Amino acid sequence: MDMEQNQSEIIDHFIKQASVAASNASALASIITEATSHPLLFAFSEILALPNVLQLDSSENSVYLDMLQLFAHGTWSDYKSNAGRLPQLVPEQILKLKQLTVLTMADTYKVLPYDQLMQELDVTNVRELEDFLINECMYAGIVRGKLDQLQRCFEVQVAAGRDLRPAQLGNMIHTLSNWLSTSENLLVTIQEKIKWADSMGEIDKKHRKDVEEKVEEVKKSLFKLLTVSRQTSTLGAMGRSALNLVE
Repeated sequence: MDMEQNQSEIIDHFIKQASVAASNASALASIITEATSHPLLFAFSEILALPNVLQLDSSENSVYLDMLQLFAHGTWSDYKSNAGRLPQLVPEQILKLKQLTVLTMADTYKVLPYDQLMQELDVTNVRELEDFLINECMYAGIVRGKLDQLQRCFEVQVAAGRDLRPAQLGNMIHTLSNWLSTSENLLVTIQEKIKWADSMGEIDKKHRKDVEEKVEEVKKSLFKLLTVSRQTSTLGAMGRSALNLVE
């Protein structure tokens, strides 16, 4: 079972739980804590979009909505900057948020310096950092890359995507619209080239046919000339024989 299917099934599980909880703020807070602690869940926008979850904003448990938004879009540094107004994280959540921090960095840069990673993840040495990247990121299937000890960096090859921030949606739509427009223009160009190739093919066929017809005409003309020449030769020979008899 691949990661995407895992994610989909886990998300469906928490959506169903949240639906059962309805407007019970305490139950929703518990569900959010469980979801953000789940070792295989790295996408939260679908849970965040649920109307009853959004209603936590006006409840005494609004900090759990803030926490869910943090896991959807934020990083470990964001948590440290706002720890005073957010619920205290359990170890599983801390690990998850640090994994998500790596994904955010990998989405921005394809070469991540060790020093920058250690600062963002609160890691004190290279060995601890490399163990984290191998065991908690690459083995978890959220990122693939190469550890370069000589250059002290992590070269990102593939990384899972994070939830889009609301402000990013417009840019993505714009990018996809441009891509669609470019694809349509390319398709028109390809179709025109196909039509041109077809027309050139027809012209080539017609030219070949004309040449073949002319060759046939020349063959026929040569055959006629050859026939006439043979007939003329025969008549000439008969004429000379007749003259010899007369003489």
